[in-house]
Amino acid sequence: MQTHGTRWRLLYLSALAVTFCVLLMPHGARATAEADPGKQFPYGIPYSPNNTADHSKFKELQKEFSSPEEVTQACLGCHTEAATQIHKTIHWTWLCPAAKPEAKLGKGGDVINNFCINIQSNEPRCTSCHIGYGWEDKNFDFSRQDKVDCLVCHEQTGTYKKFPTAAGYPPAKPTQFGGKTFMPPEWNKVAQSVGRPTRKNCGTCHFFGGGGEGVKHGDLDASLFSPKKALDVHMDAEGLNFTCTRCHTTERHAISGRCYKSSEIVDRRSLLDYDQIKRITCYACHSETPHKNHIKANDHTDKVACQTCHIPAIAREHSTKMYWDWSQAGKLNEKGKPVVKEKDGRIVYDGKKGAFRWEKNVVPEYFWFNGKIQYLTLTEKVDPSQNPVQLNRPMGSYDDPNARIYPFKVHRGKQPYDPVHKTLIVPHLFGKDPDAYWKGYDWQKAAEAGMEYVGLPFSGQVDFIETQFVFQSTHMVAPKEQALSCVECHSPNGRLKNLKGFYVPGRDSHPAVDALGWGGMLAALVAVLAHGGARFFSNGRRKDK
Repeated sequence: MQTHGTRWRLLYLSALAVTFCVLLMPHGARATAEADPGKQFPYGIPYSPNNTADHSKFKELQKEFSSPEEVTQACLGCHTEAATQIHKTIHWTWLCPAAKPEAKLGKGGDVINNFCINIQSNEPRCTSCHIGYGWEDKNFDFSRQDKVDCLVCHEQTGTYKKFPTAAGYPPAKPTQFGGKTFMPPEWNKVAQSVGRPTRKNCGTCHFFGGGGEGVKHGDLDASLFSPKKALDVHMDAEGLNFTCTRCHTTERHAISGRCYKSSEIVDRRSLLDYDQIKRITCYACHSETPHKNHIKANDHTDKVACQTCHIPAIAREHSTKMYWDWSQAGKLNEKGKPVVKEKDGRIVYDGKKGAFRWEKNVVPEYFWFNGKIQYLTLTEKVDPSQNPVQLNRPMGSYDDPNARIYPFKVHRGKQPYDPVHKTLIVPHLFGKDPDAYWKGYDWQKAAEAGMEYVGLPFSGQVDFIETQFVFQSTHMVAPKEQALSCVECHSPNGRLKNLKGFYVPGRDSHPAVDALGWGGMLAALVAVLAHGGARFFSNGRRKDK
């Protein structure tokens, strides 16, 4: 029978053991669980809720607000360091914080893509998804604390919307755009609703990047607002229901994720120091040997990323844009308005932007990837004979111990370039001035204005060149029953047919290896027959005796 003192000692030892487990558990698991509390996390340790305060009770948020900047000032009255923390993040500058400032690595700088091309000279349209107010041109004051938009990430009413062409501002009055009516926010209501970011907060921008839903990332679209398990086992609205911040852990408002200047992924087991931002991986929760009843699958984790087998296809519910041809833009109707054509609910031609191709249930393309992606910048020359020109490329190879075979969406397109200087062009697309392409539909004027804005030479000639841009696929993780079978890759026309430079059983043939294999099989067959024959004759002799 336990004494009173024994029971206390047992309670003390139990508490000590739990504390010890928490300290030993990967930092990523702790940080992620805290980001989305209330559920069990690795090692079966529960976490108590850590919700934000009820902001409807704060007098500071009950006064009348006349501008979004006033709301931000009220937030900063308590969250005194929030704005300066945000100012150091890629969400604010649109430049990678790990890169040197002069490199201008990011969509806010000299990185170029083949969907919206580049934001410079087009800021009011592109920055409608910026977490700030008023980034209209290169003169935007990034040091202003009251220009930080707290609400876009934290409001929970679902009524707060920025206006698509207002440089990050919501409408001041009811305004029509694209067949929709945008209403001015009820400032008190949205300010008092704030809480932890949800998929709705993050998806409002990230599911609609590139000018529309599903344009950029084939694994990010509106189907993830409330997905079923078949679409994503982690974000399953009726299951685990992970928010984005469950994996994209956050420290001082810096949210983990891809950055343009990337470090190689070395430690895959727990939270990583990744481009100055910590990030969680699949291995942090599932370990490097996650397959309990499939030992052979565990042998692949040193060369194959988890996503490769567990994301069999992207854009499984909503289609994603796979091709964008800017050279086809410019067709206007009799009223001088851009021609628009739709197919299956998607715009396949827009006189402002050109021709598009959309696809659904897209099989990813596979590359060796060590965590680093190399980007082409505006100042670099392109080779017109390269078809297509690679605007970015995953780094890694079979011989790289930190590389894995990884799935990517490859977005292909045709975009303007200078055939004399052999550089890609930043066109001035948005604006009311006659040089803006969407005003005058003159590529030469748009190119001249855009290149002057970024301070780069322009020959006066515009041609178009084929390009491709890759997007790492890591969302839309399917249930394990839908994981790829062996034959999907281990066959001559399997998924890895274009990934060369190494031997894949079932896909490749090698005379020496094949001869050795067939020789082994023949030797085994001869040995079995010889053994069987010997047993047969020996049994016969025993019966004769």
